[in-house]
Amino acid sequence: MKKAMRLTALLLFALLAGCSADPEYNIEITKPIYQQPDKEMPFEIQVKEKDERATGLDVSAEFSMTNMDHGMTKVELTEGEDGIYSGKVELPMPGKYEILFILEKDGEKIEKVISYEVEKPEGIASINGEWITDEDVDFYKFINNLQLAINRETDQKRYTGEQLKEALAYWESQEKLVEDQNQLLTQIIRLRSMAMLAEEKGHTATDAEIETEINKVRAQYDQFESAKAMINEYGEEKFWETEKNQYQLIVLSQKVQKDMIEKVKKENPEMSQQEINFQAQKQYEELLVSQVNSLKMEIL
Repeated sequence: MKKAMRLTALLLFALLAGCSADPEYNIEITKPIYQQPDKEMPFEIQVKEKDERATGLDVSAEFSMTNMDHGMTKVELTEGEDGIYSGKVELPMPGKYEILFILEKDGEKIEKVISYEVEKPEGIASINGEWITDEDVDFYKFINNLQLAINRETDQKRYTGEQLKEALAYWESQEKLVEDQNQLLTQIIRLRSMAMLAEEKGHTATDAEIETEINKVRAQYDQFESAKAMINEYGEEKFWETEKNQYQLIVLSQKVQKDMIEKVKKENPEMSQQEINFQAQKQYEELLVSQVNSLKMEIL
């Protein structure tokens, strides 16, 4: 009888010990960690406990280089949704790091160490792993400035006196938008996202289609001395080679627009062409939002 009681007590102790054991957390780095000089870079982790997303944790991270002594960098992470915790870290250089994660909840503290290779980013943003570089943004800035120059030249031929003064003042005010990196990034993301969708739908952009569009825009620029001068200064060969890459994306996005027009026309055979175009553009914008939300986007 005593032996049975002792066995019961041992089993109860073992059960209680199992219930009070430290939680087993698994950490996955879900937003890549990059290094840029003198800049805090975002990163993100997901924490799970027994395959369930762990919430309500206080999480911090301590970064130290594996093979070099640059001290320790500590970051407090902020809890988001579904076990996601995020923060920003300014690291001294790229390379191999040990990251000590400290997780606290209800007075219990757990430490986890992860080895991680921090790299320099190849651009300022990425879409499904495809980088948007500083050169991409600079080209869009140049294209916008090119259009501003054409608009100025057009108005200088069209207006005089006070009307010309007002027109030129307006185009000068638009220069600030050209310098806005977020605006430029938005333009790039819109075009690339729809080009990706076009490819998913099976569309392609042939060399002949691209050349046709390039010839149209070349003919437009040739009408304006300001545009020709800017392209010459930029470098004609470089400009048209980059423009060719752009128009591959433009041709693809145009095919999605055409799909929308045909869809609306088929669904509304009595609708006027103007209304068809309006509804198709509306659906195109809705499709664009859906497409952007479906892509893995990183903006640094």
